[in-house]
Amino acid sequence: MKILMLHGINHNMFGKRDPKQYGTVTLAEIDGLLQTLGNELGVEVISFQTNHEGDMCERIHAAYGEGVDAVLINAGAWTHYSYGIRDALAILTVPVVELHMSNIHAREPFRHHSVFAEIVLGQISGFGVESYLIALRAAVSAARAAQGR
Repeated sequence: MKILMLHGINHNMFGKRDPKQYGTVTLAEIDGLLQTLGNELGVEVISFQTNHEGDMCERIHAAYGEGVDAVLINAGAWTHYSYGIRDALAILTVPVVELHMSNIHAREPFRHHSVFAEIVLGQISGFGVESYLIALRAAVSAARAAQGR
């Protein structure tokens, strides 16, 4: 089973960017934690990060052709306005889980709305780095259920 983790804009700056909201964990550390949990769950986790919206859409398109079993996405600020990424995600026929380290509903009003909410399986936010691990468990469970396992 393959799970694709999509990291959005500015996530390459985790560990440096706004430690009050995001802590000091780096993107490499997050990916390492996902790899470890993926191994425990018997799944392969493929991570991708970009600061370019078109590249994110292209990676989602590629995921469709690759036959990934589920997708995790923390799109960062794109969550609140990128209809292009939303439309790319809508092409997928596998479970998609949206996640955020911070509680987007307890932050600035513009962050309260997700343009992905209507098309994703669910949203996990506010648990820091643990949001990634909760999301991976949820995605694997949903993918296995969809495959009848």
